[in-house]
Amino acid sequence: MKESQLDRGKAIHKETGQTFYYATRLLPSRIRTPTYVLYGFFRIADEVVDGNQGLSPAEKRDQLEHIRDAALGTADAEDPVVDAFAEIRAEYDIPDEDIDEFIDAMMTDIDTERYETYEDLEGYMRGSAAAVGQMMCALMEPDDREAASPHAEKLGEAFQLTNFIRDVREDIRELDRVYLPMETLDAYDVTVDQLRNEECTPAFRQAIQAEVRRAEQLYRQGVAGIEHLPKDCQFAVVLAATLYAEHHRLIRKQDFDVLSTRPSLSTARKLWVVSKTWWNWRRFEDPVTVFRRVSPIPEADAGVPDVEETPGVFHAE
Repeated sequence: MKESQLDRGKAIHKETGQTFYYATRLLPSRIRTPTYVLYGFFRIADEVVDGNQGLSPAEKRDQLEHIRDAALGTADAEDPVVDAFAEIRAEYDIPDEDIDEFIDAMMTDIDTERYETYEDLEGYMRGSAAAVGQMMCALMEPDDREAASPHAEKLGEAFQLTNFIRDVREDIRELDRVYLPMETLDAYDVTVDQLRNEECTPAFRQAIQAEVRRAEQLYRQGVAGIEHLPKDCQFAVVLAATLYAEHHRLIRKQDFDVLSTRPSLSTARKLWVVSKTWWNWRRFEDPVTVFRRVSPIPEADAGVPDVEETPGVFHAE
């Protein structure tokens, strides 16, 4: 891998993925370097869809197809990060289907603005989040990939669902896109027009609370599998989980109002989470224990209703 490829991937990661960047820096170097490239690749594909509004849908599809071909090694890459990703794909034997699912999810964003059911959204996240978790798992090369993979998928979906909850206002303002399942909004009599008008009603707060619970179930499932990863990767992954989950503390503090203010972690707050996670890791060295002690995610048996008990919200599995 050329230095220019790594530098560009790292720069993209630092600029656009600041929360995850904190955790990435603490991965061992053999994993950290390709992770910068992976993240850069993901962002380049995402920017084709959402970052260049001057392109027509057909032009966006053409660009994504070219990125797919370059990533799979069947076409020349126009970007050094995509070229580096193709090298990593071959070196770590990342399955073609993971790349296909990811690019297909980016294609979906071109013309899909609503998801009627959570099952529909889960289909999208299979490419945009679960496949990403699988690729990261491939980089870490756990001894038992079969045991680690399902949890990596759930953790990827947890991160993305937190992003969807956090970014409700920005997604509808800038893209007229709603990632919250329509069945959840309908169950609480929340309309898309209310989202556009940024009306934070009691019903909207309940809808967000339902999706927060769903995401937290995914966190519990994902964190349970960190133990299957190489020991020198576990702290960085549990740190990524505690940093993302910290948004839920802010969301609760705002009484589930993500329309008036976008929940955003300050640098000081991130450093506090890093310090607390590290202190607990030094003491326990167990991902589940550390996550429970640091994150705001309640245990499943702590009196919080399961997802399927919430009206209009279906089980995440």
